[in-house]
Amino acid sequence: MSIIIKPIITEKITKQSEISNRFGFVVDKKANKVQIKKAVEAAYGVTIVAINTMNVRPDRSTKYTKSGLISGKTNAYKKAIVQVQEGE
Repeated sequence: MSIIIKPIITEKITKQSEISNRFGFVVDKKANKVQIKKAVEAAYGVTIVAINTMNVRPDRSTKYTKSGLISGKTNAYKKAIVQVQEGE
């Protein structure tokens, strides 16, 4: 279960799940499509039709405060969009 970190629940992915049986997951950065497919099929007991993966870059931000300039960034992660067979 170390390949699948957590499911993604946003308005866009919820709409895709209702229309075209597509679900989103945050996955391990080093995992490939074959490993992701095996992990999702084992965890949820469904048949996978297609997988799209993408590396999400970190967002950088700069804030001007009384104490000076503060820089920060969010974490980078890998996202997988999994399409499940119709009827599952």
